[in-house]
Parts: sequence; C-alpha cells; structure tokens
Amino acid sequence: MVERRVLCPAPAERANHVWSYDFVQDRTQDGRLFRTLNIIDEFTKEALVIRVERKLNSTDVVDTLTDLFMMGGPPEFTRSDNRAEFIATQVRNWITAVGAKTAFIEPGSPWENGYCESFNARFREEFLNAEVFYSLRKAQILIERWRRHYNTIRPHSSLGYRPPAPETVVPLNPRPAMH
Repeated sequence: MVERRVLCPAPAERANHVWSYDFVQDRTQDGRLFRTLNIIDEFTKEALVIRVERKLNSTDVVDTLTDLFMMGGPPEFTRSDNRAEFIATQVRNWITAVGAKTAFIEPGSPWENGYCESFNARFREEFLNAEVFYSLRKAQILIERWRRHYNTIRPHSSLGYRPPAPETVVPLNPRPAMH
C-alpha cells in the first residue's frame, strides 16, 4: 500500500496546530551513542519534549506522543521526515486513531521540516557541542535543564525576543488587605 502524502499547512496558525519531530544523535564521554527525540510546537516554538535514550524506536515515538497528547490533546498535524520510526504502521495508525494527521516531508527535503531542523541546529550549536556527558543519566538531566531554559528564558527572535513558554510568577499576598 502506498502512503498518500498529506500536505500540512505552513506556517502553523495556532498552538497545537502543527507539531514537528525529529531525532538528534550524540555521544557520552565513553563514545556510546544516544539519541534524542525532539518534539516542537511550530506555532509557539516550544520544545514540548526532548526524550533521551540510547536507542529510540517507533514504540518510543508512540509512548512519547501519548504522554504529550494526554497532557494537552493532539495537534491537528504531526510533521516528520520519512525515517522508519516515524512512518511505521504503528505510529501512523496511532496518530490517526487519536484524530491527528501525519504529514511526511519529501525525502531529502529537510527545509520542509524547517522549524524542527532550526531547533535541532540550535540544540546542537548552543548546547550539545559545548557539553561533555559522562553518562546517559547526566545527559538526560542536563538536556531537560536546557529544554526548560530554552522554553522559559531564552529569547527567540521570531517571538519578538521573548521565550515561547515564559514561567508565570503569581505573587502571593501573605496578608489580606485590610479595609
């Protein structure tokens, strides 16, 4: 059966309209590979998750998307390249079952997944190239710390130099006002 390509609108028009995802690979100090599964909301520019494991497969993609969908609902579209982990029947069927649509980029056309590719480049340039990871656990901790910084503090030019998901601080008034 030939998969019919679903054209995904570009650019995303609202939060949860289009999520894109991709893998990045790096190594711990001992030379062992690890992969990250990066999932981005294209409209808000928020890094929704960076999952870090030695190996990631289609089941891990489904598990990670399941967690995100349970927290905030599914997006209208998921955009990815044509790697085996993303085009696996299990992944396509599950995404369709929850009401989202898959949109695969043309092979050899990374610009069609530009938001995620841009994120991956910043992730590599600003963080991965500057760190030495002594263990997988250390990589997981430091990468999650960087993701939170990226979302809540780091300014983004496309957002008017604001972070995509700034932390909200609600001041507590320890004493009620006296009238």
